[in-house]
Amino acid sequence: MVRQIFIGPIIHTDENGELIIKESVAIFIEDDKIIDVMENPTTNKEKVIFNIDDFYADKVINLSYGQFIIPGFIDCHTHAVQFPNLGLGYDKCLLEWLETYTFPLEKKYTETKFADQVFDAVVKRTIEAGTTTACYFASLYAEASMILAEKVAELGQRAFIGKINMNIPRNDEYYESTEKSIKDTIAFVESVERIGNPLVRPIITPRFALNCNMELMQELAKIAKAKDLHIQTHISENEAEIRAVKQTFKEQSSYTAVYETAGLLTNKTILAHGIHLEDNELAILEKQGTAIIHCPSSNMYLRSGLCDVRRLKAKNIKLGLGTDVAGGSSYSMQDEMRSVLHVSTCLSLMKHDYVPLNYKEVFHMATLGGAKALSIDDKVGNLVSGKEFDALIIDLNAKNSRLDNFREYTLEENFQRFIHSGDDRNIVSVYVRGRKVK
Repeated sequence: MVRQIFIGPIIHTDENGELIIKESVAIFIEDDKIIDVMENPTTNKEKVIFNIDDFYADKVINLSYGQFIIPGFIDCHTHAVQFPNLGLGYDKCLLEWLETYTFPLEKKYTETKFADQVFDAVVKRTIEAGTTTACYFASLYAEASMILAEKVAELGQRAFIGKINMNIPRNDEYYESTEKSIKDTIAFVESVERIGNPLVRPIITPRFALNCNMELMQELAKIAKAKDLHIQTHISENEAEIRAVKQTFKEQSSYTAVYETAGLLTNKTILAHGIHLEDNELAILEKQGTAIIHCPSSNMYLRSGLCDVRRLKAKNIKLGLGTDVAGGSSYSMQDEMRSVLHVSTCLSLMKHDYVPLNYKEVFHMATLGGAKALSIDDKVGNLVSGKEFDALIIDLNAKNSRLDNFREYTLEENFQRFIHSGDDRNIVSVYVRGRKVK
């Protein structure tokens, strides 16, 4: 049993998305879980479960001036195999970008040495950037996908790992037969489970409707149901993609209906993008409890569109945030939060009476909102008793930070500065399940 106490300011959001700022708390952690959060520990004389002296902590971490604790960032959608293409190909729209840049790169992951090199960097860099939970599209190839799962387990990140499924024949042979796809997916799920790490979970991952036929998608849905697994895919990202899906699945009324018929829409399903969804599609998603993952950077770079987050929220859709590398240009969730703000501001300039999102709302999307989207908000997302301690220590006095302290700032002002202008140099410590990983 390991006991730790963290003493200092905390900032997180509650179930309603309201920002909670506490200037002085003591967070009591036993092994991986938060046992209690005591406000004003040096002056609070009210009865509590225990006091600091009685807790017999193995380690007490006192935050210094300019530091505060926030929940770890949750990246609900990113492609680990695409990291070598970071910053490439933004002269193309989605479908051409996939053919020109993405699929040729992804075929290289038959080389296990290459996979190991890339995935080692992916996990280390995302942890450095404060991503405590990542939802990864791994590889079409099960062996490479297992390398990512093992790397995540070794380095201590919380993650969902998906072996990609694609069975529509292609001239470059970048696909698999239906039988192999199903067989390899079952084997991959079992291999991840054998790792025996509660932080690392398999996720069923049909790439999207243009790469999978109905038979395969239905079989994948059966695997997810039998194993009670999460599901991830893409939806309604690009108008040309939507037209192609409707042409391919003529018997279905919409893109969403394709996935509904396949049995892929559950309360543990996350759909990346969702820019151009119609109202009747949103009604289906709300009924199923299926989440949309907003990927604003990718949506802009590939010229897919501006996703109206306010509209999705009004329709009671669960919302998470994803970097979507390499459609997105950065694996930093701070950068992605700023992209959310940029898109929302653009929409406010285009639409009369449109209220842009603010830094509090995007922070919620990157933390507790993402946990809700992934249906893991019982474990992580904010800093309350009973949850596991996935957290970041932020330091506005960090060495070589781009932020200078020319005057006194309030805690909330420092938090704003971190969201709008900080970077990973201000993230001085990263904890996953109580274990320090940075």
